[in-house]
Amino acid sequence: MDSNLGSPPAVAGPTERPQLPIAVSMDGLNRTQPTLYVVVPCYNEEEVLGETTRRLAAKLDALAAEGFVSPQSRVVYVNDGSSDTTWNLISAIHAADSRFQGINLARNVGHQNALLAGLMTVKDQADCVISLDADLQDDINAIDSMLAEYRNGYDVVYGVRDNRDTDTAFKRGTASLFYRFMRSIGSESVPHHADYRLMSHAALNGLSQFREVGLYLRGMVPMVGYSSTQVYYKRGERFAGTSKYPFRKMVALAVDGFMSTNVRPLRIVAWIGTIVFVLAALFGIFFVIQWILGWTVPGWASIIVSIWALGGLQLLTLGIIGEYISSIFLEVKDRPRYIVREILGD
Repeated sequence: MDSNLGSPPAVAGPTERPQLPIAVSMDGLNRTQPTLYVVVPCYNEEEVLGETTRRLAAKLDALAAEGFVSPQSRVVYVNDGSSDTTWNLISAIHAADSRFQGINLARNVGHQNALLAGLMTVKDQADCVISLDADLQDDINAIDSMLAEYRNGYDVVYGVRDNRDTDTAFKRGTASLFYRFMRSIGSESVPHHADYRLMSHAALNGLSQFREVGLYLRGMVPMVGYSSTQVYYKRGERFAGTSKYPFRKMVALAVDGFMSTNVRPLRIVAWIGTIVFVLAALFGIFFVIQWILGWTVPGWASIIVSIWALGGLQLLTLGIIGEYISSIFLEVKDRPRYIVREILGD
């Protein structure tokens, strides 16, 4: 077994610092020394899981020693149908340190569904939950700032990247365009925020009432409506392994976000159709006048351009409507978004 999977290194806390009194706020949440659960979706993460465990164990030790979280705080790995030894590693980690628990899904359901599976499974055991990717690109030291904002009364704390220096120029450009476009159609998603966030027990209960199959948590969480704020951090390089979000999956996530947050695209298409119809009517009047005055000039350019323009508009319109119909098709089936096969821990 990897040496990183053994007992986590002890982190010495100040011996003279008194423990903070546990207090329950008016909303019924323990905001002084909360029970924190860290949910980490995992898909083929055998190369990085040992280091992730070492760092998170050290972080839990430090937070508990300072009295910022309860000693009952936990880390929960969600195995999203990995094809490597990820689940075996999670089992070994749990056997070595019971604070690290595991949820094994019956099959691969995708990052967003796996994340939701973890959040919904642990929400009744936690005062607050932080979601975090396993690749260690998100700075775990931002957890301290998130907990500070939680103690200040916020129910949702978004981890927002302060720069995108580690991304390629293509990814930076497409991400910027995507966020601008989502804002233009009324989406409430937070720019440069992925899925690194803290949610209180109350906010998670609100999220549990969203039943759609096409998940876009970055757009759904703001719709819950609880008080929120942001903390900024620098995103690092991936510790090991390869990205589990290739271009194809990024496009699929963008489409889910595009379709799941609102119906404004359909209204935009309707307005475009109306404008094109009005322009066609005006051009028709113009050409009739030209014919009456004898100013018509034989030619095919305007006809061809009109045919291609209107044909392209029709195909685009049908494509957008088709995406919405496919989303309706999946929603009415009401299939489970995930199935839990096995749980390690309490």
